[in-house]
Amino acid sequence: MRRKLGLFTEQEGDAALSEDLLKAMAENEADFTLTFRHLCDAALEAGNDDPVREFFTDPASFDGWAERWRRRLADEPQSPAERRSAMRATNPAFIPRNHRVEAVIQAAVQREDFGPFEELLTVLARPYDDQPTMEHYAEPPQPHQRVTQTFCGT
Repeated sequence: MRRKLGLFTEQEGDAALSEDLLKAMAENEADFTLTFRHLCDAALEAGNDDPVREFFTDPASFDGWAERWRRRLADEPQSPAERRSAMRATNPAFIPRNHRVEAVIQAAVQREDFGPFEELLTVLARPYDDQPTMEHYAEPPQPHQRVTQTFCGT
């Protein structure tokens, strides 16, 4: 968790800082992957917080945490650019989201179309890289796309 938050040294209170963010994310239904990925850019400067705040139903809950996080970052010797780079190597932009996996399975089973599978595989082969033309693969599911049951074969 320390690496995900851009922390390189260990200090008392780091575990609480991590736990408080995870709690705020859960309470605010913030997407785990996207929150951490956008936090990389927020690590460059305080003015980059808006993209992270948008994931929280109550953005003020992020603001309080972010203030503590920035105070903690000030104790680190790395430059903001070094921090962002290290965080981006730890926080993927793309993960195999259930609704994407389900869509490629359905395309293969129902239409014998393996194109969506190949495209998803290509995106997931480089999960930490920016892939501007594939950004839709990073999006969380819409309510109607949520997969509520998975199977061992997936």
